[in-house]
Amino acid sequence: MKMKKLALIALTICSFAAVAQKRITVDEIVNGTFSPESVRGVNWMKDGGFYSALESNKVKKYDVTTGEEVAVLVDGDELGLSIDAYFFSGDETRVLLLTDRKSIYRRSFTGFYYAYDLENNKLLGKVSEERASYATFSPVDNQVAFVQNNNLFVTDLKGKTMSITTDGEYNKIINGSTDWVYEEELYLTKAFEWSPDGQHIAYYRFDESNVPEYNMQKWVDGSLYPQDYRYKYPKAGEANSKIEIWIHHLADGSRSKVDIGDEEDIYIPRIRWTKDATQLSIQRLNRWQNELDLLHAEASTGKSTIILSEKSDTYIDFTFTDDLTYLENGKEFLMSSERDGFKHFYLYDLKGNLINQITKGSWEAETMVGLDQKKRLLYYRSTKDSPQERHLYRVKLDGRGETKLSSLSGMHTLNMSPDTKYFMDYVSSSSKALSVSLYATNKNKLVKSLASNDNLENTAKDYGFSDKEFFTFDLPDGTSLDGYFLKPLDFNESNEYPVLLYQYSGPGSQNVQNNWRTNVWHQMLIQRGYIVAVIDPRGTGGKGERFKKMTYQELGKLESEDHIEAAKYLGSLSFVDKARIGIWGWSYGGYISSLTLFKGADYFKTAIAVAPVTSWRFYDTIYTERYLRRPQDNPGGYDDNSPLSHTKKLKGNFLLIHGTGDDNVHFANAVALQEQLIKDGKQFDSFYYPDLAHGLRGDGARKHLFQMMTDYIMENL
Repeated sequence: MKMKKLALIALTICSFAAVAQKRITVDEIVNGTFSPESVRGVNWMKDGGFYSALESNKVKKYDVTTGEEVAVLVDGDELGLSIDAYFFSGDETRVLLLTDRKSIYRRSFTGFYYAYDLENNKLLGKVSEERASYATFSPVDNQVAFVQNNNLFVTDLKGKTMSITTDGEYNKIINGSTDWVYEEELYLTKAFEWSPDGQHIAYYRFDESNVPEYNMQKWVDGSLYPQDYRYKYPKAGEANSKIEIWIHHLADGSRSKVDIGDEEDIYIPRIRWTKDATQLSIQRLNRWQNELDLLHAEASTGKSTIILSEKSDTYIDFTFTDDLTYLENGKEFLMSSERDGFKHFYLYDLKGNLINQITKGSWEAETMVGLDQKKRLLYYRSTKDSPQERHLYRVKLDGRGETKLSSLSGMHTLNMSPDTKYFMDYVSSSSKALSVSLYATNKNKLVKSLASNDNLENTAKDYGFSDKEFFTFDLPDGTSLDGYFLKPLDFNESNEYPVLLYQYSGPGSQNVQNNWRTNVWHQMLIQRGYIVAVIDPRGTGGKGERFKKMTYQELGKLESEDHIEAAKYLGSLSFVDKARIGIWGWSYGGYISSLTLFKGADYFKTAIAVAPVTSWRFYDTIYTERYLRRPQDNPGGYDDNSPLSHTKKLKGNFLLIHGTGDDNVHFANAVALQEQLIKDGKQFDSFYYPDLAHGLRGDGARKHLFQMMTDYIMENL
């Protein structure tokens, strides 16, 4: 063992001498030294020739075609406000300024909102004297709706505020915002919607009285006694909140309860108004999340009709519900589905009758980018060229005239103006850092380069960053998996290198992509003589429904098997030291790195698991049951591939890391795994971060984390 460590040290010294690399430090990993320049915070304005952005505490207006600043709309310094975000009224004559933003969980927050008159350059004052959330202008006037203390309010900005609801109570009733599990798993926090004419507000009401409560202790400022923080967290198989949808009518203060069916154990992932202000659209999922209904409800009565239904043998991806778009003609809507095995877009009439399938093929129409309703053109991001790349395409709503608009290889992320006249193209590849360019959509003509990152590429060369070397290998059943290597710059095939596998592996995720080298810690390990390899196992995304849903009802089984097969494949390569293969991951990746080390004890020497799920019985209803159903429906799916069931197999080095303040993947996961390892007489290493949440962000925490993981890898792999 000592000889191998000495050989690695010698190899590392040789590597630095051969290519004169600058040595990456942990400080540089966390301080943004290698972060690309970009164009951030873009908000397109009504006139597609302009956009706005928040810079240096000022809301600035820019000419799209030149990229030049044309006006300072709001100067926070002059107002004595520190602006965290801003939101225009529909006619862009007023703006809401969010200040003193404080997070509740990952996406929820409170703050103080101020209204500002852009026509008269005048601060109108606070929306509310108390902290509030999700303040939103009415689409037709200057009324503002907001949430405060679990109730929904409307103010006219002239001092008159009316309470839409009054029964809100912490850990019991929520109006206008969401409970923890909706926020985390359905990405929904603002749970109210103005009607197009501003006469109605549709909102969610959550009754979480029967949801089990989780108690998380916090050790704050060295206090003698920890503080208890209790919140509603529905674990798999437990009770969810009861959901109601209400419509408040501003004209007379009355309200209508929307008929969402007799079954209470359901989810409402989204509501939105159709182009008709008298009709609300509701999307309803059953608890197993394999049946989706689209309902239309009358605003005045709440009476609803099922317009469209879809069923799956596995699950329906709720994110597809964000694609639902009602056309301005008031006669059609657009929606996406995996019904033919790949995600594609479909056009319907308002009665739910299929007009035609817009996109089709053995590839994914992944994301809607824009919709030109006058010319009836859909712009979307697609995997058609390669599962490892994303490109911009355009097609007519009748499915004809498909055209590829992006040209550079790599991953394209698009930001298109609402009128579809312009789009910003954010693109990078393994060998090319992020660039941002502005295009005129009609002729697909480059208007201006907004960011290029040539300096970052030069910095990467100075530090000896390695490009991705893509590969594939076949599983015993013939399934081909994608991966890539990051190798030292002075890589010599006659040498044997230790390998660290990185993965996330969660359903629909994807790590193997042709984009810029974002994980600088991996480049740091490469400098020290390691090879880093990344594998996308079965169950990940980019390859259609069948590949993504192979893991249904048995999370962890195929993913861990695939990484064990990856270790066998790597160990067969002449330049890999098969006795020194490790694996690491975070969250779902921590779950898989734990399980893979235990099940693949003969093939892995070391694993690091950061904030892992160790039993899906500990995790929330929406995420877990989507893939496993309830524990009472599928107990083997919960237990057979829990790391807790395989601890006796541990042979190698295992480092378990978790934050005690993790509201998402509870610290209890780490406690249970440690307890079982101790019972089985297994030696391991562990570290906890006091009071830190799932992302382990706190004063000095990230620096400490990466230094600790570096030391652990150097000593144990």
